[in-house]
Amino acid sequence: MKGFYSIGLLVLSNVFMTIAWYGHLKTSGSKKMTLWALTVLILISWGIAFFEYCLQVPANRIGYKGNGGPFTLIQLKVIQEVLSLLVFMGFTVFFFKDETFRWNHIAAFCLIVIAVYLVFKK
Repeated sequence: MKGFYSIGLLVLSNVFMTIAWYGHLKTSGSKKMTLWALTVLILISWGIAFFEYCLQVPANRIGYKGNGGPFTLIQLKVIQEVLSLLVFMGFTVFFFKDETFRWNHIAAFCLIVIAVYLVFKK
């Protein structure tokens, strides 16, 4: 069960981080970016990222083999990266409908899935 809890928390943490990193791009449009506006966006992103850390840290502690979890440190990192890409792809498709995925994006993602396989191979 620790593996499922860890992965679930990683998914949620990646949702917060994706919003913190890319959510402001949806509202930027063609508006002129002032130093004040940029500062506000940074502070808002930090506030959102706080919740990402509140989920990411326990996810890694629960999932790490050294704390009784099922994953090595490398496995945790690769899982996190794959989940990050999955969340990002969903976010992009849902919020940025003008962005398109091409064959090379899908091929790159497949290579990452192969990397996951290799990391878990004994």
